[in-house]
Amino acid sequence: MIMRRLSVLLFAAILPLSGCVTAVASLQDKTLGESLDDAAASNEIKARLMAASPARFNEVDVEVANRVVLLSGRVPGAEDRREAEQIAWEVALVNTVANEIQVREKGGVRQNLNDEWITTRVRTRLLANDDVKSVNINIETYDGTVYLMGLARSQAELRVIAENAADVRGVREVVSYIQVRNSPYEPAQTASQQPGKAYNPYATSQSDELLGGPEY
Repeated sequence: MIMRRLSVLLFAAILPLSGCVTAVASLQDKTLGESLDDAAASNEIKARLMAASPARFNEVDVEVANRVVLLSGRVPGAEDRREAEQIAWEVALVNTVANEIQVREKGGVRQNLNDEWITTRVRTRLLANDDVKSVNINIETYDGTVYLMGLARSQAELRVIAENAADVRGVREVVSYIQVRNSPYEPAQTASQQPGKAYNPYATSQSDELLGGPEY
């Protein structure tokens, strides 16, 4: 009886997750199978990081698109950064790991608010742009660096996404791991080599100007 009740509870817990993934997949340019694989990989990596050390890895973000993993955020030491990457590689549904984790102290409240504001402004700009299918794009910001992950339908859309992100005030750098649909995956390169990665010429190092500042 106990085992049967446990099975029912587990099934009930899985249903909302699978329903959510199905709904998102129907909007994105991904198959249901791709979405389920990416969600499973992301959840497993996050679970393994928390099992290893919640204190060291609680500021690590995990995004997965077409079996490419993007790790971003902060850890206290270089060994923690290497361990996080190793944990990601151990998951079966992973083909590539891009490690953008920064080795530094945890962000303060003001910096975290600045980063959240930047992420919101980038998302708003993409939603308002008719040339961008924003549901395909994940956005994370750490210390003024914007990380983009997901799928673009063309090189032209990729360029528009990166330019919109770079134009938000307070953005110091845009790092893109966006893949172009039906094109071979290429790791992010330098700003001068790849349209998907760009520096914001209007970036400022004054943190008190970031929060709620105007956009160019």
